[in-house]
Amino acid sequence: MSIKLDTAQAVIARARDHAVAIGVPMNIAVVDGGGHLVAFARMDGSILGSIEIALAKAKTSVLFDGPSESLWEFCKPGGPAPTTEYTNGGLIPYAGGLPVHDDNGTVIGAIGVSGGMPVQDGEVARIALGKEAR
Repeated sequence: MSIKLDTAQAVIARARDHAVAIGVPMNIAVVDGGGHLVAFARMDGSILGSIEIALAKAKTSVLFDGPSESLWEFCKPGGPAPTTEYTNGGLIPYAGGLPVHDDNGTVIGAIGVSGGMPVQDGEVARIALGKEAR
């Protein structure tokens, strides 16, 4: 099963609402369980370079079934798998990517958010998925 368009668009709407609330224009990507784009929003005034970063954060989360920032512990210098971020066409080990699971816990997609500081990107992604901000 994969994330449905209506669900992806609802996730983007929640992300966008929170980005507006904190005053940071964002790029927001939702991908399916294979890492392919389902829905995308580029808010007015968002950083153009963050488009690809949002997509890569979503892809990172879906491929590794976890928050994109979790990859850092593996790929950081001195970590057990340095330079992992260069695999799979490029990954992003910073906050802002989260997987989406179905009721059985199966990964059906992911969100990737970029445009603010990593902590802001992560907060927007969590709010978009109905999780609490830290």
